[in-house]
Amino acid sequence: MRLGLTAAFALAASPLFAQGEEVTIRGEIIDTWCYFSGVMGGPEAVQGTSHHTCAIWCSAGGIPVGLLGDDGTVYMILSINGDDQSASGQTQLELASHEVTAQGRLFARDGLNYLVIDAVLEDHGITNINHVDFGVIPGFAIPNPEG
Repeated sequence: MRLGLTAAFALAASPLFAQGEEVTIRGEIIDTWCYFSGVMGGPEAVQGTSHHTCAIWCSAGGIPVGLLGDDGTVYMILSINGDDQSASGQTQLELASHEVTAQGRLFARDGLNYLVIDAVLEDHGITNINHVDFGVIPGFAIPNPEG
């Protein structure tokens, strides 16, 4: 038993384990709660301009932000530029719904992708203009008082 714990501590302290994989990823900073839960509709409705205000409020309320890569992969963001407030941090609030090119370290475990962003190489702004299709609040997300 003691040998197993010693091996686990040695592995956890190893530089390979601590460094992660260096990556550069382009994608949109998203609200992870609405994206995964479907509470506001499908993934296309909780991106870009149709979800911008909600994304800010969710982050300010403590919901961690993510990065939706151009390839469709979602990365949970642990920190951006040293700001480890993965929700409600000033950087996260300023980048809500923005498309960015980020450089950092990727950690993957149990099917989840975690990203420590060391630098936002380019902030492309909000490029997903989809409120024309979905409205500011998607119609299917507005409660129906009739029932």
